[in-house]
Amino acid sequence: MFENQQRDDVEALMKADAEFRRLYQHHRQLDSKVHDADIGVLPIDDVTLAGMKKEKLLAKARLERMWADRVHLIH
Repeated sequence: MFENQQRDDVEALMKADAEFRRLYQHHRQLDSKVHDADIGVLPIDDVTLAGMKKEKLLAKARLERMWADRVHLIH
């Protein structure tokens, strides 16, 4: 996520906004768990996995809105 953004810009927002930082880290943790479940390393039932995927998407959407709001404030 935010691969097309400058790493320095993402890090600056993480330092400036505790909610963004928390949500970004939460998304990364979910992404790792979902990946591990998908490849069979993390044994998890389908219902839990589906919930984790939904939560991950919601976190991503919120992060993207926060990023867009930041860009609008700058320009």
